[in-house]
Amino acid sequence: MTSKNPVNPYLSLNEIPPGYLNLMGYVDESEVNGPGYRAVLWVQGCLRECPGCFNPDSWSFEMNQLIAVNTLVEKISSHPRNEGVTFSGGEPFWQAQALAELARKVKAKGLNVMSFTGFTLEQLQSEDAPAGSQDLLAQLDILIDGPYIRSLAINSPDSPVSSRNQRVHVFNSALKNRINWASDQTEVHILKDGRRIVTGYLGQLLLSD
Repeated sequence: MTSKNPVNPYLSLNEIPPGYLNLMGYVDESEVNGPGYRAVLWVQGCLRECPGCFNPDSWSFEMNQLIAVNTLVEKISSHPRNEGVTFSGGEPFWQAQALAELARKVKAKGLNVMSFTGFTLEQLQSEDAPAGSQDLLAQLDILIDGPYIRSLAINSPDSPVSSRNQRVHVFNSALKNRINWASDQTEVHILKDGRRIVTGYLGQLLLSD
């Protein structure tokens, strides 16, 4: 009987060219993934495989949508209603270096940046954190940390977190009174090819024809 060894995410991450991100999905002008109108990036790749995960299609580290950071900056900036950017996934901190670069560039244009993560803040501040974690943390205005634990699920549309172990860290005091986005609502974004992205409560993403 052979044991199943965990996949080393860096084997796939090393295939991502410098200055690029591997994404699962993207939308503009979302109102249910953070304060105000926001661009939302769902990165590809996560090792946790949490029971009840909202985005299981994001677990694989295989190449999905490779997009240059500079292309994303232009795309985000082309929508004047976007006042911020949210990183979700997947696990954003496995691609922390490229996300930190993206965050710096959109913040230079006056946008705020928040991220979900399955890591705790303490883990991200440790020596064992994924490469670039400190750089990304330094750019964040809001961090929602901790893995989703189904037995601790809150199941309340009024909560910005999905399970009781998760925490909201507000690093930008200008946003401390804005942790009140419409997380109880669902959005449907129609893409140019006719497909639909359905997003909403707790950062989930569904792609359908």
